[in-house]
Amino acid sequence: MAGGARYRVAFRRRSEGKTDYRKRLKLLLSHKPRAVIRLTNRYVIAQIVDYKPEGDVTLASAHSKELAKFGWKGGTRNLCSAYLVGYLLGKRALQKGVKEAVVDLGLRTPVHGGRCFAAVKGMLDAGLSVPVSEEVLPEMSRIRGEHIAEYARLLGDARKQRFADYLKRGLEPERLPEHFDEVLERIREAAGDE
Repeated sequence: MAGGARYRVAFRRRSEGKTDYRKRLKLLLSHKPRAVIRLTNRYVIAQIVDYKPEGDVTLASAHSKELAKFGWKGGTRNLCSAYLVGYLLGKRALQKGVKEAVVDLGLRTPVHGGRCFAAVKGMLDAGLSVPVSEEVLPEMSRIRGEHIAEYARLLGDARKQRFADYLKRGLEPERLPEHFDEVLERIREAAGDE
C-alpha cells in the first residue's frame, strides 16, 4: 500500500473500476438528464437519470427483458434489442416530460455502430433530443437484423445449430427483420402513437 504525506486514497467506486468521476462531472455540468446505457452479458439496460444533491433519481427506464411483453422472440443483447430498448425508453421519457438528455456510456469504450449507439438511435427515433453525431449511429438495415437473416440463409441446414435459441423460441432467423418491425409497431401502439 502506498503511503506518505501526499498519498490520497481514491474514491471507492473509482478503485473498484465502476465510475470515472471526471467524466461524470462533465456530464453533470450539462445540467441535463443523462441517458445511461449499460450492456451486460445477457441484457441491455437503459435509463434516464437526473442528478439531485441527495442522490441520482431515475426518471424512466427500459430493460431488454421487457421486450418479451411485446412479443419479442429474438436475443436480448443484440443490436435489434438495443434499438427497441432505446425506443421504449425514449417513449417513456417523453411521457414523463423529459425532452432531452446526454449520453452516459460509463466506462465502456464507444464503438461506432455498436449496441450503445443503436439504443441512442432508438431514443432519437422515439422523439428524444440527444446530441450525437450521425456517423456513430448504425444503419437501419443492421438494426432490423437483415445481416443476421442473410447469414442464416447462407448457412442452410447448419442454421439449426447456430440459431437453436431463436428456433426454440419460435422465430425463424430469416424472419428477423419482419419480426423486428412487428414488435416496433406494438411498442408504438402501447405508447399511444399511430
